Amino acid sequence: MDPLSQHHLSLTRRRFFSRAASGLGAGLGALSLASILGGERARGASSELPVGPHFAPKAKRVIYMHMEGGPSHLDLYDYKPELRRRFNQDLPDSIRKGQRLTTMTSGQARFPIAPSVFRFSRCENHTGGVWLSELLPHTQQIANELCFLHSMETEAINHEPGITFFQTGAQVAGRPSFGSWLSYGLGSANANLPTFAVMISQGQGNMQALAARFWGSGFLPSEHQGCKLRSSGDPVLYLKDPPGVARLDRRRMLDLVGALDEIERRESLDDEIDARIAQAEMAYRMQMSVPELADFSDEDEATLEMYGPDVRKPGSFAANCLLARRLAERGVRFIQLYMRGWDQHGGLPAEIKLQTQAVDQGQAALIKDLRRRGLLDETLVLWGGEFGRTVYSQGTLTETNYGRDHHPRAFTVWAAGGGIRGGISYGKTDDYGYNIVENPLSVHDLHATLLHVLGFDHERLSYRHQGRDYRLTDTSGRVVRELLA
Repeated sequence: MDPLSQHHLSLTRRRFFSRAASGLGAGLGALSLASILGGERARGASSELPVGPHFAPKAKRVIYMHMEGGPSHLDLYDYKPELRRRFNQDLPDSIRKGQRLTTMTSGQARFPIAPSVFRFSRCENHTGGVWLSELLPHTQQIANELCFLHSMETEAINHEPGITFFQTGAQVAGRPSFGSWLSYGLGSANANLPTFAVMISQGQGNMQALAARFWGSGFLPSEHQGCKLRSSGDPVLYLKDPPGVARLDRRRMLDLVGALDEIERRESLDDEIDARIAQAEMAYRMQMSVPELADFSDEDEATLEMYGPDVRKPGSFAANCLLARRLAERGVRFIQLYMRGWDQHGGLPAEIKLQTQAVDQGQAALIKDLRRRGLLDETLVLWGGEFGRTVYSQGTLTETNYGRDHHPRAFTVWAAGGGIRGGISYGKTDDYGYNIVENPLSVHDLHATLLHVLGFDHERLSYRHQGRDYRLTDTSGRVVRELLA
């Protein structure tokens, strides 16, 4: 049957049962409608039922720490000791291979090699003995839990398309984000909190804009979009009812608006009205659940000390890491932490030192905290930016100061928990950290693998839109089984 005929049939069937439900109350029509919607619909629930996993998942949720701006893999994770003797030499043409450059360095006369000024240490607690920068002393302690992916590559060379690609599987805006796909696939595990939560921490130096579409639902029903928690004041606006408005008054108002929405839905058959009802009900329940979520007074001192002094500063990366753990243990499916300020085109050594000071203790504490609470094995944790940085310096190079341009062809991300092998390294770059020489890993490959540990066949988790089936991995992607626990 062609799509137009299917649409007309669906309209006819739904209109019949909705009219029958309106006329017969709790009679046959109402029961039929409830059957179509998958049983009795809870107040404020969407008519869209979750797809459900295709097979037994290893992970139940995701915590995704996105380092916006592109952290330098060469100063953090990808140790290249031979670069020190090549200081200020031009990057050979045989290495650069005419690869695309940004407009910021395409006019440079030279491409001088800039070795990292930071020392690296071999982590003996990591099965592969990975080398990590001195900038990450706390992360070094949890290296045995981490799977380092040294051979990531992406198609995008600028921030907007790069972030969009990592979040949605496409460089062009308009597709659903990873978190929205997971909300659509798994549904909610906590009726009092959103399925997909987003938190943003401010960094140092050059901070790229963060567009709400990075956590948008695209063409999926709008209830699957991320809910951004604010970094100051109440985490969500209007948590408190206005003076003189009692809780019962708020309930009656929502019931009245919901009844009007139901009338409109029966007349227009617009699925977005279901989403609007669901979101209004979620907002009502969040008035009770969010204040308790954001109150750290029930955390013991040892836990707060583990996350570091910044945990007491709302909106800091450490505070958001602790909030992520609290969301995870309350059943939130997808928790996105953005850390801004990794776009270091100049003055990199000073800026990256401040950036790592802001994230190192918090991210290590999050992994430790999840492990000790028995949550890490069912929580997939991902850390990475939209691309890496160049081995050559942008602008002036000295022995202690340099900048790095965007580099999409080779960089490092890491994952932990939830069905991913800890204590291993995957992939390898050349002596310059510029090209991949072993096991290239595309964004689609990464998405396919993450969906696999969440119980989904990435080729089957799809949504029909404008006559085409769309998926997070678009038309490619493979599950990298070497990464699976």
